[in-house]
Amino acid sequence: MRFDPWDPEFVAHPYDVYAHLREQEPVTYFEPTNQWLIARHADVDALLRDRRLGRTYLHVATHEEFGREPEPDWHAPFWRVVRAGMLDVEPPVHTRLRRLVSKAFTPRMVESLRPRIRAIATELATRFAEKGGGDLIAEVAEPLPVTVIADMLGVPESDRHLLRPWSNDMCLMYELNPPLEAQRAAVRAAEEFAAYLRELAAARRANPGDDLISQLAQVADEGDRLTEDELIGTCVLLLNAGHEATVNATGNGWWALFRNPDQLDRLRAAVRDGDQELVATAVEELLRWDTPAQMFERWVLEDIEVRGVRIPRGSEVALLFGSANRDPEVFDDPDRLDLGRDPNPHISFGLGIHYCLGAPLAKIELAESFSAILRAAPDIGLVTEPEWKPGYIMRGLKALELRTG
Repeated sequence: MRFDPWDPEFVAHPYDVYAHLREQEPVTYFEPTNQWLIARHADVDALLRDRRLGRTYLHVATHEEFGREPEPDWHAPFWRVVRAGMLDVEPPVHTRLRRLVSKAFTPRMVESLRPRIRAIATELATRFAEKGGGDLIAEVAEPLPVTVIADMLGVPESDRHLLRPWSNDMCLMYELNPPLEAQRAAVRAAEEFAAYLRELAAARRANPGDDLISQLAQVADEGDRLTEDELIGTCVLLLNAGHEATVNATGNGWWALFRNPDQLDRLRAAVRDGDQELVATAVEELLRWDTPAQMFERWVLEDIEVRGVRIPRGSEVALLFGSANRDPEVFDDPDRLDLGRDPNPHISFGLGIHYCLGAPLAKIELAESFSAILRAAPDIGLVTEPEWKPGYIMRGLKALELRTG
């Protein structure tokens, strides 16, 4: 098998291919996407921190100056939303946005959400167990982060069914060479989501509450505030980045545990005994072993050299997180799932200035989710082997049918 992100067999089993790339072709050009694949942990780590690369190049050059085709005009609603958030911008804009958002999205605020997250996870897990099981993705993994982010943003319960489809469709744009139908769905979702949030933000500016939209609307630093577009872009990012990854991490994590029953027994015992330390290291290891974000891309803003290979300005590098997280140069016996692994320098949340701001929230959601399910259904088991969704960059299961008795 070779690297082929559109091949369902590769998406399901990429790790042998990664091993070949690390050993034989750690830096290699992939013509179908016009990208340089970077497979080793040390190189991915270094490039994530290297300011000669960026999530965008538009702060230093136009599309034409960078040798790239301009985006179609009809893409504008999508990129207006995305580039108003911090994910696809670089300093000094990124620095300013992250500073402002961090004033509202503090570690203390995130930790204060733990009791509410535990209550939501317990309710979902109990309902799942009482009915004897079902599709864990649809019935537990998806509702939990949507409910949490909707609570945070102050989205009324009557509107929450809109969030998951919007998030799903917007994330289609981040797959490699997305088909036209997916692009149109992403643009449409961005337009609808932005319009909805614009109306909600206006209401919160007039009558502030204790929700995150109200806090973001009021946050200030030396007179600087988020614009309305930046507020909307930030809220969209919080949903898309925090939701898609958490759903896929939950499904991937359970599938990993069923393939490693000794480690499932270990986690079951930790939950039973209240061993929060092992639950926390288990979350880190599950994120490493089968990371939901297999690849992140960066633009080369100045000529660089990686392992003797020159990569010129204007190129795009594809940083293979899934490969880096299985690198034997960094992880002992990397293909073994070890829920007590420590240290565990995985890069599933990125590194450098773009390190995921929502990482602490995602870890709490995952720890509470796994714990709630094992408390409600300690003998949970697999009904049928799951299938992978076709997407590669955001890699996850279509469904995960389980029984609880």
